[in-house]
Amino acid sequence: MDDFDQRRAHRRSEELFRYHTEDLDRPDSFVLFDKEWVLLDGVFSPAVTPATRLFTSWLPYPAGGRFLEIGPGAGVTAVTAAVSGCASVTAVDISRAAVENTRRNAELHGVAGIVRARHGDLFEPLEESERFDLIFWNSNFVETAPDAVNETELHHAFYDPGFLAHRRFLAEAPGRLAEGGRLLLGFSDIGSWKSLRRLCSELGLVIDVLRTERLDLDDPVELQLLELRPR
Repeated sequence: MDDFDQRRAHRRSEELFRYHTEDLDRPDSFVLFDKEWVLLDGVFSPAVTPATRLFTSWLPYPAGGRFLEIGPGAGVTAVTAAVSGCASVTAVDISRAAVENTRRNAELHGVAGIVRARHGDLFEPLEESERFDLIFWNSNFVETAPDAVNETELHHAFYDPGFLAHRRFLAEAPGRLAEGGRLLLGFSDIGSWKSLRRLCSELGLVIDVLRTERLDLDDPVELQLLELRPR
Protein backbone atom coordinates (compact mmCIF):
# COMPACT_ATOMS: atom_id res chain seq x y z
CA MET A 1 0.00 0.00 0.00
CA ASP A 2 1.66 3.27 -1.11
CA ASP A 3 1.52 6.60 0.75
CA PHE A 4 -1.44 7.78 -1.32
CA ASP A 5 -3.45 4.71 -0.41
CA GLN A 6 -2.57 5.18 3.25
CA ARG A 7 -3.92 8.71 3.13
CA ARG A 8 -7.09 7.50 1.42
CA ALA A 9 -7.54 4.74 3.98
CA HIS A 10 -7.17 7.05 6.95
CA ARG A 11 -9.36 9.75 5.40
CA ARG A 12 -12.16 7.26 4.70
CA SER A 13 -11.96 5.61 8.13
CA GLU A 14 -11.91 8.98 9.90
CA GLU A 15 -15.04 10.07 8.02
CA LEU A 16 -16.86 6.89 9.03
CA PHE A 17 -15.69 7.09 12.63
CA ARG A 18 -16.91 10.69 12.93
CA TYR A 19 -20.32 9.67 11.58
CA HIS A 20 -20.65 6.97 14.23
CA THR A 21 -19.56 9.20 17.10
CA GLU A 22 -20.76 12.70 16.19
CA ASP A 23 -24.00 12.27 14.25
CA LEU A 24 -26.77 12.83 16.77
CA ASP A 25 -29.37 11.71 14.23
CA ARG A 26 -27.86 8.27 13.66
CA PRO A 27 -30.86 5.90 13.54
CA ASP A 28 -31.33 2.99 15.93
CA SER A 29 -32.42 0.65 13.13
CA PHE A 30 -31.83 0.12 9.41
CA VAL A 31 -33.18 -1.94 6.52
CA LEU A 32 -31.01 -4.40 4.60
CA PHE A 33 -31.98 -7.46 2.52
CA ASP A 34 -35.63 -6.43 2.94
CA LYS A 35 -35.34 -6.89 6.71
CA GLU A 36 -35.28 -4.40 9.56
CA TRP A 37 -32.33 -4.61 11.91
CA VAL A 38 -31.65 -3.18 15.36
CA LEU A 39 -28.59 -0.91 15.66
CA LEU A 40 -27.11 -0.18 19.09
CA ASP A 41 -24.92 2.75 20.06
CA GLY A 42 -21.23 2.11 19.53
CA VAL A 43 -21.76 -0.50 16.79
CA PHE A 44 -20.67 0.00 13.19
CA SER A 45 -23.67 0.70 10.98
CA PRO A 46 -23.98 -1.49 7.85
CA ALA A 47 -26.21 1.21 6.39
CA VAL A 48 -23.42 3.72 5.75
CA THR A 49 -21.27 1.60 3.40
CA PRO A 50 -22.08 -1.29 1.03
CA ALA A 51 -19.41 -3.52 2.59
CA THR A 52 -21.70 -5.62 4.79
CA ARG A 53 -24.27 -5.99 2.03
CA LEU A 54 -21.72 -7.11 -0.55
CA PHE A 55 -19.70 -9.48 1.62
CA THR A 56 -22.84 -11.01 3.10
CA SER A 57 -24.27 -11.67 -0.36
CA TRP A 58 -20.97 -13.06 -1.69
CA LEU A 59 -20.21 -15.63 1.02
CA PRO A 60 -20.55 -19.35 0.18
CA TYR A 61 -22.45 -20.39 3.31
CA PRO A 62 -21.99 -24.11 4.05
CA ALA A 63 -25.50 -25.60 4.16
CA GLY A 64 -25.72 -27.80 7.25
CA GLY A 65 -22.23 -26.70 8.26
CA ARG A 66 -20.55 -24.61 10.93
CA PHE A 67 -19.88 -20.92 10.29
CA LEU A 68 -17.64 -18.65 12.34
CA GLU A 69 -17.66 -14.90 11.92
CA ILE A 70 -15.08 -12.69 13.56
CA GLY A 71 -16.37 -9.17 14.17
CA PRO A 72 -20.09 -9.55 13.41
CA GLY A 73 -20.97 -5.98 14.40
CA ALA A 74 -24.75 -5.67 14.16
CA GLY A 75 -25.02 -9.35 13.23
CA VAL A 76 -26.28 -9.11 9.65
CA THR A 77 -23.87 -11.69 8.22
CA ALA A 78 -24.26 -14.09 11.15
CA VAL A 79 -28.06 -13.99 10.93
CA THR A 80 -27.93 -14.40 7.14
CA ALA A 81 -25.70 -17.45 7.56
CA ALA A 82 -28.29 -19.02 9.87
CA VAL A 83 -31.17 -18.17 7.53
CA SER A 84 -29.14 -19.57 4.61
CA GLY A 85 -28.96 -23.04 6.17
CA CYS A 86 -25.88 -23.18 8.39
CA ALA A 87 -26.48 -25.63 11.22
CA SER A 88 -24.52 -23.52 13.70
CA VAL A 89 -23.23 -19.95 13.61
CA THR A 90 -20.69 -18.57 16.05
CA ALA A 91 -20.05 -14.81 16.09
CA VAL A 92 -17.17 -13.39 18.12
CA ASP A 93 -16.63 -9.67 18.69
CA ILE A 94 -14.27 -7.68 20.89
CA SER A 95 -17.08 -5.15 21.38
CA ARG A 96 -19.67 -6.00 24.03
CA ALA A 97 -22.16 -3.73 22.28
CA ALA A 98 -21.69 -5.68 19.03
CA VAL A 99 -22.21 -9.00 20.83
CA GLU A 100 -25.48 -7.73 22.29
CA ASN A 101 -26.49 -6.28 18.92
CA THR A 102 -25.91 -9.63 17.21
CA ARG A 103 -27.97 -11.42 19.87
CA ARG A 104 -30.87 -9.01 19.48
CA ASN A 105 -30.96 -9.34 15.70
CA ALA A 106 -30.73 -13.12 15.93
CA GLU A 107 -33.76 -13.05 18.22
CA LEU A 108 -35.56 -10.57 15.97
CA HIS A 109 -35.17 -12.84 12.95
CA GLY A 110 -35.91 -16.12 14.70
CA VAL A 111 -32.46 -17.72 14.63
CA ALA A 112 -31.37 -17.25 18.26
CA GLY A 113 -31.17 -21.03 18.57
CA ILE A 114 -28.59 -21.17 15.77
CA VAL A 115 -26.54 -18.00 16.29
CA ARG A 116 -24.20 -18.01 19.29
CA ALA A 117 -22.69 -14.57 19.99
CA ARG A 118 -19.54 -14.49 22.14
CA HIS A 119 -17.47 -11.65 23.55
CA GLY A 120 -13.72 -11.87 23.11
CA ASP A 121 -10.66 -11.18 20.99
CA LEU A 122 -10.56 -13.30 17.82
CA PHE A 123 -10.53 -17.00 18.80
CA GLU A 124 -10.06 -16.60 22.56
CA PRO A 125 -13.66 -17.39 23.62
CA LEU A 126 -13.82 -20.64 21.65
CA GLU A 127 -13.37 -24.13 22.99
CA GLU A 128 -10.09 -25.72 21.93
CA SER A 129 -11.92 -28.48 20.04
CA GLU A 130 -14.21 -26.22 17.98
CA ARG A 131 -13.75 -26.38 14.21
CA PHE A 132 -15.63 -24.66 11.37
CA ASP A 133 -16.48 -25.21 7.72
CA LEU A 134 -16.23 -21.50 6.92
CA ILE A 135 -14.46 -18.73 8.81
CA PHE A 136 -14.99 -15.12 7.75
CA TRP A 137 -13.72 -11.76 8.97
CA ASN A 138 -14.67 -8.40 7.44
CA SER A 139 -11.45 -7.03 8.83
CA ASN A 140 -10.31 -3.69 10.21
CA PHE A 141 -7.89 -3.35 7.32
CA VAL A 142 -6.56 0.17 8.09
CA GLU A 143 -3.08 -0.32 9.54
CA THR A 144 -1.86 2.17 12.14
CA ALA A 145 1.45 2.46 13.97
CA PRO A 146 2.36 -0.49 16.23
CA ASP A 147 2.26 1.76 19.30
CA ALA A 148 -1.15 3.25 18.43
CA VAL A 149 -3.98 2.50 20.85
CA ASN A 150 -7.58 1.76 19.91
CA GLU A 151 -9.15 3.96 22.57
CA THR A 152 -12.71 2.68 22.22
CA GLU A 153 -14.39 -0.55 21.16
CA LEU A 154 -15.54 1.18 17.98
CA HIS A 155 -11.94 1.95 16.98
CA HIS A 156 -11.42 -1.81 16.56
CA ALA A 157 -13.92 -1.77 13.68
CA PHE A 158 -11.58 0.45 11.66
CA TYR A 159 -7.96 0.27 12.84
CA ASP A 160 -5.39 -2.49 13.42
CA PRO A 161 -2.23 -1.15 15.13
CA GLY A 162 0.80 -2.81 13.60
CA PHE A 163 -1.52 -5.24 11.81
CA LEU A 164 -1.18 -7.43 14.89
CA ALA A 165 -4.79 -8.62 14.83
CA HIS A 166 -4.32 -9.71 11.23
CA ARG A 167 -1.15 -11.58 12.18
CA ARG A 168 -2.99 -13.47 14.92
CA PHE A 169 -5.97 -14.18 12.69
CA LEU A 170 -3.83 -15.55 9.87
CA ALA A 171 -1.72 -17.63 12.26
CA GLU A 172 -4.60 -19.14 14.22
CA ALA A 173 -7.50 -19.40 11.79
CA PRO A 174 -6.19 -22.31 9.66
CA GLY A 175 -6.04 -24.49 12.78
CA ARG A 176 -9.72 -23.75 13.41
CA LEU A 177 -10.89 -25.15 10.07
CA ALA A 178 -12.60 -28.50 9.73
CA GLU A 179 -11.40 -30.80 6.97
CA GLY A 180 -12.19 -29.08 3.69
CA GLY A 181 -13.01 -25.83 5.48
CA ARG A 182 -12.46 -22.40 3.94
CA LEU A 183 -10.96 -19.17 5.30
CA LEU A 184 -12.27 -15.90 3.84
CA LEU A 185 -11.33 -12.28 4.49
CA GLY A 186 -13.24 -9.11 3.63
CA PHE A 187 -10.64 -6.59 2.48
CA SER A 188 -10.13 -3.52 0.26
CA ASP A 189 -7.65 -1.89 -2.08
CA ILE A 190 -7.09 0.76 0.61
CA GLY A 191 -6.21 -1.94 3.12
CA SER A 192 -2.59 -2.68 3.91
CA TRP A 193 -1.89 -5.11 1.09
CA LYS A 194 1.86 -4.90 1.65
CA SER A 195 1.49 -6.15 5.23
CA LEU A 196 -1.11 -8.75 4.26
CA ARG A 197 1.16 -10.23 1.57
CA ARG A 198 4.13 -10.25 3.95
CA LEU A 199 2.20 -12.03 6.70
CA CYS A 200 0.76 -14.61 4.32
CA SER A 201 4.23 -15.29 2.92
CA GLU A 202 5.64 -15.77 6.43
CA LEU A 203 2.77 -18.08 7.40
CA GLY A 204 2.71 -20.14 4.21
CA LEU A 205 -0.63 -18.87 2.90
CA VAL A 206 -1.75 -18.06 -0.64
CA ILE A 207 -4.21 -15.24 -1.35
CA ASP A 208 -6.95 -15.82 -3.93
CA VAL A 209 -9.19 -12.88 -4.89
CA LEU A 210 -12.69 -14.35 -5.19
CA ARG A 211 -14.79 -11.24 -5.91
CA THR A 212 -14.37 -7.50 -6.15
CA GLU A 213 -16.57 -4.47 -6.65
CA ARG A 214 -15.50 -0.90 -7.30
CA LEU A 215 -17.45 1.77 -5.42
CA ASP A 216 -17.68 5.24 -6.94
CA LEU A 217 -17.32 7.27 -3.75
CA ASP A 218 -15.54 10.62 -3.36
CA ASP A 219 -12.43 8.47 -3.15
CA PRO A 220 -13.16 5.32 -5.21
CA VAL A 221 -12.74 2.15 -3.15
CA GLU A 222 -12.63 -1.49 -4.25
CA LEU A 223 -14.03 -4.08 -1.85
CA GLN A 224 -12.42 -7.51 -2.12
CA LEU A 225 -13.41 -10.95 -0.87
CA LEU A 226 -10.22 -12.98 -0.38
CA GLU A 227 -9.65 -16.67 0.26
CA LEU A 228 -6.56 -17.67 2.23
CA ARG A 229 -5.28 -21.21 1.78
CA PRO A 230 -2.10 -23.16 2.53
CA ARG A 231 0.64 -22.88 -0.07
